[in-house]
Amino acid sequence: MKSIAALQNLVTPWSDGLEPSDAELDAIEQELPLILAERDLLDAQIMTLDRTPTEVDARRIRRARNRVLAARRDLANHTAGSTVSGDAA
Repeated sequence: MKSIAALQNLVTPWSDGLEPSDAELDAIEQELPLILAERDLLDAQIMTLDRTPTEVDARRIRRARNRVLAARRDLANHTAGSTVSGDAA
């Protein structure tokens, strides 16, 4: 009987750099309102998968969609404002 042994190094060697960097955490924090709004929209859509949407369901989905759009707008405005450099004269 032959024993089987790995002849190569691990595909992904262990590294201490597996934690997200501060910049990545800041980016996640900035995008968090959009992430939460998208989650709420998905929840509202999932609730209507197995039944005909009522007026209340349609209103819930419409409001969640509006929150997603507002969060995207705010994130885009924040991103555009932080990348623009120069003095306002």
